[in-house]
Amino acid sequence: MKILIIVFISLFLLNVTSEKEQPPLVNMAERSTEFAYEIRYATDANFIGEILYDCSICMLQPEVAEAVLQANQYFCELGYKIKFYDCYRPLDVQKKMWAKVPRPTYVANPYGKGSIHNRGAAVDITLVTLEGCFVDMGSDYDFFGIESHIDNYNFSEAILNNRKILREGMQKHGFQTVRTEWWHYSFKRNWSFPVMNDPLPCEGS
Repeated sequence: MKILIIVFISLFLLNVTSEKEQPPLVNMAERSTEFAYEIRYATDANFIGEILYDCSICMLQPEVAEAVLQANQYFCELGYKIKFYDCYRPLDVQKKMWAKVPRPTYVANPYGKGSIHNRGAAVDITLVTLEGCFVDMGSDYDFFGIESHIDNYNFSEAILNNRKILREGMQKHGFQTVRTEWWHYSFKRNWSFPVMNDPLPCEGS
């Protein structure tokens, strides 16, 4: 019995220590100026129709941020750059989304494992040219329909090629796709990061 108690206490202390050692999220604007931003949830131009964020900011886990930086360098060599739609998302925001659209095909259940966005380990992105010009991906961001599915090939060759460039570039740098959202990329080690509900650091941003 004493051995079991010691093991339990050791595991508890290890878990507390790992949580304390969790590094702070990285503000991508402080890492590079070679990104574009259209953080939809900082506006009411989103599927909820409400402003969900107090500022337009992209925060990510340090390891994820480094992978995104490398991916963006890859895209820049091809004449493009990443435009962010969403990055870290507090759990309370996820709950608001779920209340409006309780469909796990498009919105992760915050009362289960939550969204990988809640871990700071996923990005919603598109590509723009280096001059910031639009690159057609076949549907708008957060469009809940078959046009957003990555296995839908009923598009022009140009659109399919744009999606391929985005997909292959992100996969080369450790990101995984979601079948129903061409814009969503989850970092390969996403479940190793904790779900968070810290507010976005909007003061001074």
